[in-house]
Parts: sequence; C-alpha cells; structure tokens
Amino acid sequence: MSCTMNNCLVALSILFLWRVEEMAEACSCSPAHPQQAFCNSDVVIRAKVVGMQEVESGNDVYGNPIKRIRFDVKQIKMFKGPTQDIDAIYTAPTSAVCGVTLDTNGKKEYLITGKLETDGTMHITLCDFIEQWEALSAMQKKSLTQRYETGCDCRIIRCTSIPCMINSPTECLWTDWVIEKTVNGEQAKHFACIKRSDDSCAWYRGSVPPRKDFLDIEDP
Repeated sequence: MSCTMNNCLVALSILFLWRVEEMAEACSCSPAHPQQAFCNSDVVIRAKVVGMQEVESGNDVYGNPIKRIRFDVKQIKMFKGPTQDIDAIYTAPTSAVCGVTLDTNGKKEYLITGKLETDGTMHITLCDFIEQWEALSAMQKKSLTQRYETGCDCRIIRCTSIPCMINSPTECLWTDWVIEKTVNGEQAKHFACIKRSDDSCAWYRGSVPPRKDFLDIEDP
C-alpha cells in the first residue's frame, strides 16, 4: 500500500510539473483594436490560403531543428507592406507557442496582419489580427485603405474596468470590453481613432472621409 501511495505521489508530481510547463509555454496576447493591429503590423493583406507544409528553419541553441508551418497563399490585395506580393506566410507549429491555424482549401478569404522577418518573409502569431474577410464590417474594410493609417499617430487605450480614462488628447478610450464584454464590439467594428486639425484624436464613424474638424461621433 505504501509503495502504491508513493507511486501515486510521483505520478501527481510529474503531472503537476507538466501542467506548470504547459502553462508557462501557453500563448498570451493583449487584445488590440483592428486599427492598432493595422498600425503595429509590417504587412496587412487580403488573401486565400491554398496550401500548408511543415518546414525547418535552422536549429535552436541545442542543435535541434526549429520547425515552422508554411502557408502558401494567393494574395488578393495588399493594404500595407513591401512592394512584392506575399506568396507564403510562416507561423509556429502549435498554438502553445502562438501558432496560427488557417483553412487551406483556398475557399476562405482572410484579412491577415503580421511581421516581416529580416529575410523578407512574413510571420504571423495568434496575437496578430487575423479574420475571415466576410466577417469584417463595411467600416473595417473601408478603413484598411486609408482611415486606419491616418490614425496611426493616435493611441487607443483599452478600458478593462470602470473607472477608466485617457491621459492625453491624442488618446481614444476603447470601451467595448466593459460595455459589451467583447473586444469585437461597436468601436472595433464601426469606429476609427483619427487625428483632428488641432492634433487631438477622437473616434470617427462614417462612410466618407472625415472633415478636418469633426465631432467625436459622426454617423454616416
């Protein structure tokens, strides 16, 4: 009985250590407004994924091969990025290290934001803004061509609990989480934080380019 108990304690200890290691490796990201994702990304494209394969990209410090997933993509439009088209996107092999899973049948169109590596390849993680194109609002799609870019000098502050406030006139308070309990609420879907003529920033909603001096909220 004593031996059985010892075995149980050893098994539980191993399980605990495995869970601690798993949690330490888990991917953790801070939610970002689509405009923030656009401004902070090196590349923003609309594309279809047409293939996938596991590839090796060098070795780690112990000499073990570093594996990555390569998505072959068909670029439809580039909103931000290099002059050449993107035909491949790389990500980590598992979600535990922020790897992304995408549909590879070539039927779904995605909006994909990501970073450029030093070798010119595009890399994406779960922390990037990646969404099916048909799921985007009309405002989000229009903002990709110019509106988000005009607000890149502004700063969007995410409100996580009440009270919350801005500390600078160049900031916009993002309240989707406290009001709707989602980061994909009204402000994310229908508003952009844009600089005004006095260099302050404010939320803008509209189907036409904003006037030089507009109200904080403007309906179409």
